Amino acid sequence: MKPKKTSRGHCAAPAKADKPKTPDDYLAAVSADKRAALEKLRKTIKAAAPEAEECIRYQLPAFRLNGKLLVAYGAAANHCAFYPGSVVEAIKDELKDYDTSKGTIRFPANGTLPPALVRKLVKLRIAKNAG
Repeated sequence: MKPKKTSRGHCAAPAKADKPKTPDDYLAAVSADKRAALEKLRKTIKAAAPEAEECIRYQLPAFRLNGKLLVAYGAAANHCAFYPGSVVEAIKDELKDYDTSKGTIRFPANGTLPPALVRKLVKLRIAKNAG
């Protein structure tokens, strides 16, 4: 079967058949060390926002509250990441030991983010979404 051409004459990438449909599907597809780190993060997020529902957003496991994206998390080739959004800037000083960028905190798969820090970020995000 020939790949379809786009309007610009490029070949379109075939749709991925293995897109995760649930957070459990996503976690099942990552390595054991990353899965362990992400499961700890997931548990802490659930405890900080028990009313939030789990979903998949941008092909990453995420939590939403009142229909709005709350936070997401995922694994990359060399690290795990937590995506609490713009609240990262609010506590930039507390995150100086982590690799951060706009809305993202990266951490090694063999480590975890401190639960108190995750709870703080989730609570900040809830407040931001409410306001």
